[in-house]
Amino acid sequence: MYIRVIDLHDLDSLLPLFDAYRQFYRKESDLIGAKEFLHNRVENNEAIVFGAFVDDFLVGFTLLYPLFSSVRMKPIFLLNDLFVHPDARNKAIGKNLLRHAQEYAKSKNYAGVLLETEKTNDIGNHLYPAMGFQLESETNFYFWENISS
Repeated sequence: MYIRVIDLHDLDSLLPLFDAYRQFYRKESDLIGAKEFLHNRVENNEAIVFGAFVDDFLVGFTLLYPLFSSVRMKPIFLLNDLFVHPDARNKAIGKNLLRHAQEYAKSKNYAGVLLETEKTNDIGNHLYPAMGFQLESETNFYFWENISS
């Protein structure tokens, strides 16, 4: 297994995984929309996508968005997506993707990596603390949804 940055040439391989990831979070399949979304993020350098490959097949990915922390006065990454194909699970691929994201953040002198997952995501809620992520119990996370978009 190896991990590398996903570029525009890899998008067709990434699409089925990205679409499956969205369906995991109860969104309808939308390969056309997913391709446009991912193409724009990669082409405009708005995100970094790391792909995990086994025998040159893409089996997992993580997507990082650069943000800034005013309190820390440093950039941080929002790890918005982490997904491993069901057939490739239980092989430490998710751990390796997380470790790669953490090392990348260190190499860029980012303050850290922020992520969110549902309370029902049992795998993630065990994996993230095992990888050194701390559950923020002192803050409240709020979201305003623009229902007209």
